[in-house]
Amino acid sequence: MYIKKILLAIALFGLLGLGIFSYYIYNVIFSANTAFSENTAEVFIPTNATYAQVRDSLQPLLEDIKDFDVVAQKKGYTENLKAGKYILKKGMNNNELVNVLRSQNEPVWVTFNNQERLENLAGRISRQIEADSASIISAMKDSSFLAENKFDNRNALGMYVPNKYEFFWNTSAEEFRSRMLEEYNRFWTEERLNKAEEIGLTPYEVIVVASIVQKETAKVDERPRVAGVYMNRINNGWKLDADPTVIYAIKETTKNFDTIIKRVLYKDLKLDSPYNTYKYKELPPGPISMPDISSIDAVLNFEDHDYFYFVADVENFGYHKFAKTLSQHNINKRTYVRWINAQGINR
Repeated sequence: MYIKKILLAIALFGLLGLGIFSYYIYNVIFSANTAFSENTAEVFIPTNATYAQVRDSLQPLLEDIKDFDVVAQKKGYTENLKAGKYILKKGMNNNELVNVLRSQNEPVWVTFNNQERLENLAGRISRQIEADSASIISAMKDSSFLAENKFDNRNALGMYVPNKYEFFWNTSAEEFRSRMLEEYNRFWTEERLNKAEEIGLTPYEVIVVASIVQKETAKVDERPRVAGVYMNRINNGWKLDADPTVIYAIKETTKNFDTIIKRVLYKDLKLDSPYNTYKYKELPPGPISMPDISSIDAVLNFEDHDYFYFVADVENFGYHKFAKTLSQHNINKRTYVRWINAQGINR
């Protein structure tokens, strides 16, 4: 009888111990283990990260990192890390946390526009995906890639159509570049290609003209009219005589793209640069900025008119006064020059 009582006691203690252990395991796996007060928290896991790095990122967000370690190890996560952006929800348990981190890489929106050079674009992109600016610019300027796709360093900026795109945060520089080539080819639909052919320009040339239109006016509704002026000059064998190309030529020649030039001087028009459309009739060898889609479509659908000249309208800021003849243009220009002199703008 005494032995039976001992065995019963041992069994009861065993069951109690098993219950306590089971309760502990249940809590480790299924109890909430988040420490942030917001509804969600973002975690970015770099490519080739170690578990120690991931753990350091998670520790401020969790109540008990050691409990997370137990579940992560049991579920094999510590040996199977996945790079990317992950969103944790308040109140998640360790089982849910591990499931999110190994299978729910969240996409990010990448946006860009109006970049003046590949270097500027690379810097902007590097703030939105994992790849750094050095690797992005290296991929963008890769000579083999450019030659294979009929681009060069001067016109490669035109391959990047400004818009909003969905990527995974851990996208590499080469993956970003390849996706942008796909988007470029998708942008140039049969309709756009036909329109370019109708107006006598290649897609590259359309983008170059569009970049000038972009710099000339910020008013979307005015862009088809400005584009029409440049197409009139092109179709009549004139030089473009575009001030923005001179400004770009100065920056490109001096290698100082941070300089601000508000006024083009007569001496600037003599600068010997392929970007200077006051000196050379040919289009610049590449875009002088990244044109918006509205500027590209403004060139493809330029306004059919008889204007050959335009100058800033000081009575309607942001817009321009257009003229069909040089004499009328000179009248408009004198008004503008008087205004800009009164502002004390000398450069």
